Amino acid sequence: MKKILLILLLIPLLFSCRSLTSSRMFETPPNYKYTSFSESEKEYVIQPYDKLSIKIFNNKADVLIDMSNTKQRTGNLVLYNVEYDGMVKVPTLGRINLKGLTIREAEKKLEEKYSVYLKDPFVFIEVVNKRVFIFTNNSENGKVIQFSNENFTLIEALAKAGGVSEYGKTYKIKLLRGDLNNPEIFLFNIRKIGDIRNVNFQLQANDIIYVESRPRYAAKTLQEITPYLTLFTTFFTLYLLIKK
Repeated sequence: MKKILLILLLIPLLFSCRSLTSSRMFETPPNYKYTSFSESEKEYVIQPYDKLSIKIFNNKADVLIDMSNTKQRTGNLVLYNVEYDGMVKVPTLGRINLKGLTIREAEKKLEEKYSVYLKDPFVFIEVVNKRVFIFTNNSENGKVIQFSNENFTLIEALAKAGGVSEYGKTYKIKLLRGDLNNPEIFLFNIRKIGDIRNVNFQLQANDIIYVESRPRYAAKTLQEITPYLTLFTTFFTLYLLIKK
């Protein structure tokens, strides 16, 4: 009987170690070399899988040229996908590379290309699918945050997600960007006022923000072993009744 009771006590210990950290994501090895970032990166740059709204005006007037059928229309909206390699297929020009360009640079590039076919073309580009994914309390709380402006920053995303909880590590905020098979990983420390400039980091569509949390071993251990303690108490009570 003593052996059975000992086994019942050891069962929760066998499972609790891994379960205590089961909600952690995006762990990096010790001494991992994070991607460096520049404080001058203040403008959004076009990335693969962005969806672009492209409006082309002739003579900088209010009449839009629909290049798909060369008919003039007012208020027409055409969406274009940025392919995996950064190429965008647009009317007349075919595929053109816009990856890594700011909105202003992309507009200027298309204006130069279309100037062969139009007089003083004016191009207006907007990225319509800009969103980021943010996880707080390790992976326990996750949100999809839509950009509220063109220059959406890390501090705005954190604010929209409800801020950093009392268990969150403000000194260990990870940001994953690009192909998840080989992503860029940035590390931010915003604990001190001197680090506030870091949260003005310009976000890109589909960035993943992960706020690590301090471990709550006592609460999680109690949560994990409660079912076993209940089983043990029931079993022990029955044992005492039978023994009487």
